[in-house]
Amino acid sequence: MNPTRNFRILLVIIRSHPAMKCSSGKRTYASETMAEDALIEAWSRYHYTPGQGPVAIYRCDDCGQWHFTSQGPMNTRLAGALKSGKISLSRAAEDWLQKLNRR
Repeated sequence: MNPTRNFRILLVIIRSHPAMKCSSGKRTYASETMAEDALIEAWSRYHYTPGQGPVAIYRCDDCGQWHFTSQGPMNTRLAGALKSGKISLSRAAEDWLQKLNRR
């Protein structure tokens, strides 16, 4: 099966379930892997530039779930995806999907 398709299916499942609430008001992720996947997806979907947007994840002391942060060093998986060009390709695909959905 196509890994990108599997990832998108997983995102649909995750987004269809109500998220756990955190006193911070931030979106929560149940695992480190889910938070990293969502971080990379966010960079693919939104056109963040260096110094803008989330760059890492952390486990919240209040709710025990994972959140994004714009503080600290960049997440290793995110840095690898940016360096390899995966984010650029995903952005281009996302842009085309949005253009096609407008029709």
